[in-house]
Amino acid sequence: QVQLVESGGGLVQAGGSLRVSCAASERTFSSYSMGWFRQAPGKEREFVAALRRSGSTTYLADSVKDRFTISGDITKNTVYLQMNSMKPEDAAVYYCAAGSKPYLSPTSRWMYDYWGQGTQVTVSS
Repeated sequence: QVQLVESGGGLVQAGGSLRVSCAASERTFSSYSMGWFRQAPGKEREFVAALRRSGSTTYLADSVKDRFTISGDITKNTVYLQMNSMKPEDAAVYYCAAGSKPYLSPTSRWMYDYWGQGTQVTVSS
């Protein structure tokens, strides 16, 4: 069982930056792909970014690939999502997830086994 806790959400102005964190209860990088998803009111939960198992590959949604960066700190067992040049469209609840299904893409929410509670990100104009 893996427990995930997101933090770092808050209010940011358009064009600003914010970093959200996901702390895991156990070692994850060698055993799980780690992903970030977001969900705005009335919309589907969408993929944002992911680290493939062992950090061998990174994935970024087209809508954020020039602005966001995903990284991990193995010492702290924590995954980060650095968000720059934020837009109002980035406002959502951000969720982190851990998954180990090798036959599914880390861009699919269906490959993940564990989810955090989410952290709210609000972008003002």
